[in-house]
Amino acid sequence: MDFGMLTRAVLSMGILGGLFASGLAYASVKFAVEDDPKKQQIEEILPGVNCGACGKPGCASYAEAVANGELGIDCCPVGGAELAEGIAKIMGVAPACSTERKVAQVLCQGGNEETFDKSEYKGLPKCQVADMEENFKSCEYGCLGFGDCAAVCDFDAIVMDENGLPQIDTDKCTSCTKCVVECPRDIITMAGVSEQVKTKCKSLLRGKEVKVACDKGCIGCTLCAKKCPVDAIDMVDNLAVIDHETCVGCGVCVKVCPTDAMVETSF
Repeated sequence: MDFGMLTRAVLSMGILGGLFASGLAYASVKFAVEDDPKKQQIEEILPGVNCGACGKPGCASYAEAVANGELGIDCCPVGGAELAEGIAKIMGVAPACSTERKVAQVLCQGGNEETFDKSEYKGLPKCQVADMEENFKSCEYGCLGFGDCAAVCDFDAIVMDENGLPQIDTDKCTSCTKCVVECPRDIITMAGVSEQVKTKCKSLLRGKEVKVACDKGCIGCTLCAKKCPVDAIDMVDNLAVIDHETCVGCGVCVKVCPTDAMVETSF
């Protein structure tokens, strides 16, 4: 064995290895992409729930988007106004206008006691599936009662009650809007905590049809609109629609509603 040749080969490999290592080390420093400190600071104060309500897949992505100027400082409904102010300080911009906290609200009172099944449903116990089947509920606009909204809530803010309706714990609600997106009947909405009265019905049926379908549905009688002292209610497609910017929360509409479809909220 030629030990001299072996020694030279080992030395050559060592030298080449050292050169490659030095080159990689230089490249890692030269071409390194520095993490934006603002992005890191924003990510530190985000809720970390990764709910996707901001339109990004997670909090880290949102922090990066804000730092890059792609999204606004107030796109995280979970953090609300307090978080927006914190991000504003980090970004060195003026604080956003006060953002009212919003919580999920179920706009339906048609549970098992108020409605009935026109036929026996034999499909999968999922609202999304049942909504695509032939309508078996007396109200084609009402809650299907299978709890898809509760299943997607990551914060245990929704439970199904004995009457087959979702009940929302507004203290636990983080405004992530997952339940709103999940509901195939669009009966869950985000409501500002200042909204003192809601029309808890989404039916567009005429009065006589509503009376048959649900004991607590809006029958389009117009009493609420006629009695409202500030003209905050309009009738749209047989349904009472409240202008919450005009509404003063006097409760007159709640008192005159013959079916209790108008409800005073409590947050």
